[in-house]
Amino acid sequence: MLDYKKVNNLTGWLVFLVATMVYVLTVEETASFWDPGEFIAVSYKLQVPHPPGAPFFLLIYRMFAFFALGDVLQVAFWMNIASALFSGLTILFLFWSITLFGKKLFQIKSGEESKGQTISLMGAGLIGALAYTFTDSFWFSAVESEVYAMSSFFTAIVIWAFLKWDTIEDPKEENRWMIFIAYLVGLSIGVHLLNLVTLPALALIYYFKKYPNPNLKGGILALAAGGLVLIVINNIIIPGLPSLAGSIEIFFVNSIGLPFGSGIVFFSAAFIGALIYGMLYSIKKQKVVLNTILLSLTFVLIGYGSYALIVIRSNQNPVINENAPKDIISFVSYLKREQYGYRPLLHGQYFDAELIDQKEGAPIYVKGKDKYEIVDYATVNVYDPDRTTLLPRIYSTQDRHKQIYRSKLGLREGQKPTFGDNLYFMFSHQLGHMYWRYFMWNFSGRESDFSDAPWLGISDFFTDKFPDYIKENKAHNNYLMLPLLLGLIGLFFQAKNDPKSFYVNAMLFLMMGVILVLYLNSPPVEPRERDYIYVGSFYAFAIWIGLGVLALAHWIGKLNKNLAFAGIIATLITFPIPVLMASQNWDDHNRRGRFLSVDSARNFLASCAPNAILFTGGDNDTFPLWYVQEVEGFRTDVRVVVLSYFDTDWYVEQMTQQANESAPLPFSLEFRNYRKGTNDVLYVMDRQNLEAISAREYLRLLKNESELLRLSSSGRSTYNMVPSRNLILDVDIEKVYNEGLIPEGMEGIMVDQMNLRVKGNYLTKGNMMLIDLITSNNWERPIYFNNTSLATISLDIEDYVVMEGLTYRLLPVRKPQGMRTELVNTDLAFENVMEKFAFRGMDDPTNYFDDEYRRFTSNHRSAINSIAIALLDEDDLDRAADILKYSLKVMPNEAIPYDLASGQMVPLLFEVGEDDLALDIVEKLSHKSVQMLEFYNRENRDFDREAMISSEMLKFFIPLLDERGYSELSSQIRKDFERVMGPIGGGSMLDRR
Repeated sequence: MLDYKKVNNLTGWLVFLVATMVYVLTVEETASFWDPGEFIAVSYKLQVPHPPGAPFFLLIYRMFAFFALGDVLQVAFWMNIASALFSGLTILFLFWSITLFGKKLFQIKSGEESKGQTISLMGAGLIGALAYTFTDSFWFSAVESEVYAMSSFFTAIVIWAFLKWDTIEDPKEENRWMIFIAYLVGLSIGVHLLNLVTLPALALIYYFKKYPNPNLKGGILALAAGGLVLIVINNIIIPGLPSLAGSIEIFFVNSIGLPFGSGIVFFSAAFIGALIYGMLYSIKKQKVVLNTILLSLTFVLIGYGSYALIVIRSNQNPVINENAPKDIISFVSYLKREQYGYRPLLHGQYFDAELIDQKEGAPIYVKGKDKYEIVDYATVNVYDPDRTTLLPRIYSTQDRHKQIYRSKLGLREGQKPTFGDNLYFMFSHQLGHMYWRYFMWNFSGRESDFSDAPWLGISDFFTDKFPDYIKENKAHNNYLMLPLLLGLIGLFFQAKNDPKSFYVNAMLFLMMGVILVLYLNSPPVEPRERDYIYVGSFYAFAIWIGLGVLALAHWIGKLNKNLAFAGIIATLITFPIPVLMASQNWDDHNRRGRFLSVDSARNFLASCAPNAILFTGGDNDTFPLWYVQEVEGFRTDVRVVVLSYFDTDWYVEQMTQQANESAPLPFSLEFRNYRKGTNDVLYVMDRQNLEAISAREYLRLLKNESELLRLSSSGRSTYNMVPSRNLILDVDIEKVYNEGLIPEGMEGIMVDQMNLRVKGNYLTKGNMMLIDLITSNNWERPIYFNNTSLATISLDIEDYVVMEGLTYRLLPVRKPQGMRTELVNTDLAFENVMEKFAFRGMDDPTNYFDDEYRRFTSNHRSAINSIAIALLDEDDLDRAADILKYSLKVMPNEAIPYDLASGQMVPLLFEVGEDDLALDIVEKLSHKSVQMLEFYNRENRDFDREAMISSEMLKFFIPLLDERGYSELSSQIRKDFERVMGPIGGGSMLDRR
């Protein structure tokens, strides 16, 4: 007879080894795009990441950095290995959870497992765990340094621990396991809050064990109790205790006059004292339940204590110190993620609701010299009550979001949305597009990695409808719906034979999926796909996949009366499912050989002169830069300034401090001028007969808090204005010229005045500080912008920037009117691209480059095109040809398919005499474009940005080819276009020359 315990343990660890080996073999070798660059940088030096932080994650991943043995280029790799390890452990506990569910399903008592039952249970755990190992979303997070791998581990071990608790009969041991679970939950708070969502479902396990005759009312009460525990931890313990401590602190300091920290000391002593008293009382009175609750609370708090790291490190002023949570007030704001705004959940406005009033909310405090000072009041927006609703799903006030709402709902401009539209958006977009599509990606198939790609089914495998560019996409994966079907078999089998456990797993599935969707209330568009959020729900479905194997074993066993043989057959029949998932997903999850995330950051920094200031836009513009500076130590003389953070006082204050080799930034304004609640918004109020104002004079008035700029306000806050949108900066031409700042050949376009013209109706604090920086800097340090920040700022300075590679340098030169391309320092830009830029692995077709890599590749191609155009304008055909051919060499179509920037390269290649290269691009792009348009028309899909570009691409090529004498190819493209799209009209937006 097989020793079930040994077999279960050994098989579980075997599955762990397989999963971990898969993730180690496919792990990213450096920092990925998005958050991993930030997390690696802050873990390496224990800095402060974006709210709400992940302190326990930072501590653990910092330990993995030690395996790099001082080689900074290996730090990211070893932190990614940590994710691979935690993901492998997740698979281990999934295996053991499946076998525990299986034992309950077959009503097997420990120590009484038969050989057939043991084999069947091992097969179930093996198939379910391996299927989840190779799911799209989980594998994605398993090979990069993000919180989701470690968060999944805590979710898995807590679910397993509850299932183990369910098998224990000794009450004393039960309580020990409950305290252990509480500690795990507390630790998980320092990683991610996904773990908490499981608590209502896990409360059912407690209910079913303690109440042998459950009913609907009891089940609802159990769920409510679990929900209450969730609320207590998520809303009371995590932000509530610090908030209460903060209120007491303000009272002690402001009202009583005690020193800073006195309120915190009092609160801590009172709270800990009450906790100790409660435990002593529970022991004295033999109140076991109360004692267990208090001990569990204590261990949750011990785990939560990892957040002390955030405050401790923030007070050390590290380079990355987001929100600067140095004191209790700023720490509470950090925990509550206040910088991300508010999303209505149960009641709120429709997107067309008019704002009818703004009420003054709670005061906003900051730590002053002697007390906590009120700097502003929270604003409570009041909307037209006739345009509010329960469960608001179409709520955003952003103009872009409003347009998308109307498009998705088919509403005309001015047509009012109804509650039916609200529900339609919830079911079609939030649940359908943002959850069920992701669910089907993981268990049915995925069309591609292009934006908003749909899922695939069985019929899609047996059709030839997909064009080559989709079939050749490495993320074109089809599992023939086999994982889905096996999971549904397990779902119904468990529901029939073990309804109690079914309710538990169903609640896990819903809480971490559908309920989470409703709670997040996502906007109509996201910067990237968000499937990784719902891996907990997919984890629960993987349990049903495992139980599906037990169902097959059960049915086969009924036929041959041999459960051992049936278990083997069921395992062999279903084993091809994880194999199929692995084979389909391997090429688009193998991240070896990918370096552009880091190389692009190096290329941005290499485009900057020494001691430069570089403005960036969003996450992907910034986080890789932080990584290469903070971990690899590359170009730490460059001060990276995140434009969106520049609107906050804490970030501006950090810019006035030394950071690595970068000196403090020069500002004329003082802290009182940009502190929170001061000059957050400055409205443009053009004064009569005032065409312009000196930028320096305007800053002087701001600094002196002049009444000339003061605007009245209905509330307690006061606002300043901009009296003219034309802010003139005088330039010391002689100084600039003598210091050699003007590129050769641009002397004739130097200007002695620059107009920092305001684009919109107001300036934000960040743009105010940008004006101050430009003015106060006085050309001492080079100021650069990347393309995102240049497009985002509220100042019209595009004519005053000169491209030097991937960055644009602000200089006192002005682009001549009629010039259709940006100014380019051709010598420097050519040198940067050809000698300093890195393109590791970008020429290897076996590497996988997803949509984010393709976007950054397009940025590089576009930058090279701009340099080539400038060289051609200088009649430098040789260097123009060299840099264009270099672009095709380091970023070939075979590795990174040609795109919009490649199409714009075609006339440039013709101009330098490289007709064969130009025609190759035309043929490849026109073939892909025609296929895309045919596919979209055949499938009746709305034309997205890619389809529109394809259409424009074809229209662009036709006259270009006619002009160059390639009329036969032009005629063929025209015929293909008109066959798909109808008669050609108008020019093309692609023409840059």
